Amino acid sequence: DPRGLYICETGDKKSNLQVHYRMCQNCIEVDAPTISGIVIADVVATLFLAVAVYCITGHDRGHTSRASDRQNLISNELYQ
Repeated sequence: DPRGLYICETGDKKSNLQVHYRMCQNCIEVDAPTISGIVIADVVATLFLAVAVYCITGHDRGHTSRASDRQNLISNELYQ
């Protein structure tokens, strides 16, 4: 238990240090495998979301034609 009053004496100088130490009761120890698991899960979830968005909106699903800004020319000599 590191709590308490620490005194440092050097020659004629005297310094005091009060240490307060509080344990976290709901803390989780995070080590390297835990962090790497979180990062890998985040990357996999992001890729899954990107593929899902691409599959829903990214490619044509057999629509025959779409509206166009071009106008078809009429094959009539009067309008040429």
